[in-house]
Amino acid sequence: MAVSDVLFISLDSCRYDTFVAAHRQGVLPHLEAIGPLHEALAPSYFTYGSHAAFWMGFTPGVIGSVEPWLNPKAGKLFRMAFAGHAGRDGEQSFRLGGANIVEGFRQQGYLTLGSGAVDWFNTASETGSVLAKPFEQFQFAGNTWSLQNQLVWLEEHLAAASLDQPRFVFLNVGETHVPYWHQGANWERWPSPCVPFGDEHCSASESARRQRACLEWVDQQLAPLLERFRDGTVLICADHGDCWGEDGLWEHGISHPATLTVPLLLRVRGVPIGVSSSPSRFRSAASRLKRWLRARL
Repeated sequence: MAVSDVLFISLDSCRYDTFVAAHRQGVLPHLEAIGPLHEALAPSYFTYGSHAAFWMGFTPGVIGSVEPWLNPKAGKLFRMAFAGHAGRDGEQSFRLGGANIVEGFRQQGYLTLGSGAVDWFNTASETGSVLAKPFEQFQFAGNTWSLQNQLVWLEEHLAAASLDQPRFVFLNVGETHVPYWHQGANWERWPSPCVPFGDEHCSASESARRQRACLEWVDQQLAPLLERFRDGTVLICADHGDCWGEDGLWEHGISHPATLTVPLLLRVRGVPIGVSSSPSRFRSAASRLKRWLRARL
């Protein structure tokens, strides 16, 4: 198996329909260059749960797919030894030892760099240090609107690294997390249009507008990093979504189709994975899951 640089980006809290709306406007040229957009289900409905699963190779999966990587049950892109069903493991999968995928890459000689924006990556806390500890070098950005600083930090470390050493880079993007704000935005950071249990400031339409604008801004900021990994393996997804008033629910941390349905884009060793599906041509995974749940209540 040829060595490949790996870039793993989690767009924190980004809903699938936010990505679809931005896609229809044609404002995500750099993200969409990675590969086709897939509608997938996240392994959890909050940051720690999903990233703990990611570290074991359980990345978001596409409903109905039997393709390895798009369906981690069929075959994990990052396959841990002794970690669940082996699936149909192809030669292009990354077979890793250690306690998690980050440690596995380190054991294979990779430089492992990580940067997280949300508090679950706060290295000053015992819980945050769990997700950050496996990395050779890790940066906790300090708030959810720090992408520019995160990218500077990553670029400095990548530029200083040996060209002969493969890289595994993880980036948790916070601008798509509440309060849905980015540097230079033309709206105030607070009050947030989405808070747990809702309040007088909550608005589904404003949440959608702001998250979509943040995603568009993120796309522009990520361009140089994505270009650096153009010939490598790139996985971009959300760790979960947010509820915007569906069934009276707001934000995340609760199991619901809106918090579980996420975008997924994948390129493996420079090759885009999967055939694009037009969102208007099939019923969403959220709708299918919601009907399935209601039929059993």
